[in-house]
Amino acid sequence: MRVARVVGNVVSTIKDKGFYGHKLMIVEYLNEDGSTDAPREIVFDVADASIGDIVLVCIDGGASTMYLGEDSDGQGVIADSTICGVVDYTTFDGKYVAGNTTPQNA
Repeated sequence: MRVARVVGNVVSTIKDKGFYGHKLMIVEYLNEDGSTDAPREIVFDVADASIGDIVLVCIDGGASTMYLGEDSDGQGVIADSTICGVVDYTTFDGKYVAGNTTPQNA
């Protein structure tokens, strides 16, 4: 799993039928100091994240498929990465790094 910031969403009216009902977001992954460290990526969202949220992204395709479930034909959606949680805040070496709230002692 990796920590990322949601920077955008993807709107698609024509897509694979297995993708219907699933939200797609654009994320940038964060280092322990809060800086970005990888190209942006499109991921599924099962945690109802919003642009600007710090999120936890499952980068295991098998687990992502379990989060997304099966389509109407009983087939699992194939996915590499899925937002599986919205992070309150992160710390590293006791210092606040990033988050949607600020800890009381930061």
